[in-house]
Amino acid sequence: MLFVEIVFVGLPIDRDEVEEAVEAEFGLHGEVTGAGSGMGRCHLDLEIAEGLQRDEALTRLRGVLAELGVAEFAELNVGD
Repeated sequence: MLFVEIVFVGLPIDRDEVEEAVEAEFGLHGEVTGAGSGMGRCHLDLEIAEGLQRDEALTRLRGVLAELGVAEFAELNVGD
């Protein structure tokens, strides 16, 4: 299982919109398991199922963020 914390600073759209797009991209292979906001920041916690390669998963995630126009506001903290 791959865990990704997506931290946003100055997110110009609603966090829920990002969450919906991420879950739509990963379907059964990923799930947003937590979220929070405060102090000008917000985050999403994403769990990606085993079987999806790390590089492929991160490429897909970055693609979603780019399509939404929020990649420059995001920092990805990746753990296993």
